[in-house]
Amino acid sequence: MLTPDGTPWVGTLAWHAGEVIAGPPEADVTVPAAVVRAAAGRAVAVVWENELGGLTFRLGQGPGRHFAKWTPAGNGIDLSAEADRLRWAAAFTCVPRVLDLGSDEAGNWLVTAGLQGENAIAERWTRDPATAVAAIGAGLRSFHEALPVAACPFTWSIEDRLTDIRRRGSAGLIDSGAWRDDRPELTDLDQVLEALADAPPIDELVVCHGDACAPNTLLSTDGRCCGHVDLGSLGVADRWADLAIATWSTQWNYGPGWEEQLLQAYGVAPDPVRTRYYRLLWALGP
Repeated sequence: MLTPDGTPWVGTLAWHAGEVIAGPPEADVTVPAAVVRAAAGRAVAVVWENELGGLTFRLGQGPGRHFAKWTPAGNGIDLSAEADRLRWAAAFTCVPRVLDLGSDEAGNWLVTAGLQGENAIAERWTRDPATAVAAIGAGLRSFHEALPVAACPFTWSIEDRLTDIRRRGSAGLIDSGAWRDDRPELTDLDQVLEALADAPPIDELVVCHGDACAPNTLLSTDGRCCGHVDLGSLGVADRWADLAIATWSTQWNYGPGWEEQLLQAYGVAPDPVRTRYYRLLWALGP
């Protein structure tokens, strides 16, 4: 996947019920004043728009480029949570360095330094999925091993996620389409919550990435994982909360048949029960 100016996109693949709901903007975008200030005279290119109106901009080009996330006021996205997680994780693994964080009446923003490498769905890697998938699996294993569970101040537990799902469900913020393509037998949110109440036992607690789909892994020119991006949901959870989504994303980005290869590179056998559970949980929002 490339950005509108032909460069590989680095960011989160947003999706809903198996269909992409975020991507390069189709209409002209007005660059927010905060992003103009952060660019400090460098070229600004909008590279992504999510379903809630959040925008990602590239500031400058080459090794010194920065990225700015901007979200409109009132859309419910708290970029300070991601900034906190990036600052913590940076002591243990390669993630973007936080440069600026702020808010005004128009919205809030997060500016980070660009990392070396390109994301795992850049064109060269979609042509070579075997290399990309192996790097994603090995990179996720390294990520899980590098970040200390006991020292992590953030959680991504089933209990916390279910509490958030109930809150959003009560507010009418969850569309039944979020799960119907994958679990059509569940006809309403009550049935989904009943299914999610029967959680599998924890396999192994790790510090999860929180959005371990393929685009959030960066690869070096030799096809090795060299960093991770978009850590807004990072927290302690069962490793299958990440693995279920990492393997699922191989379907969206490389086609069928790559899930087991990712698990082999990670070093774990398939677990259909945990995979099915965490994919349903994910479908209602990370």
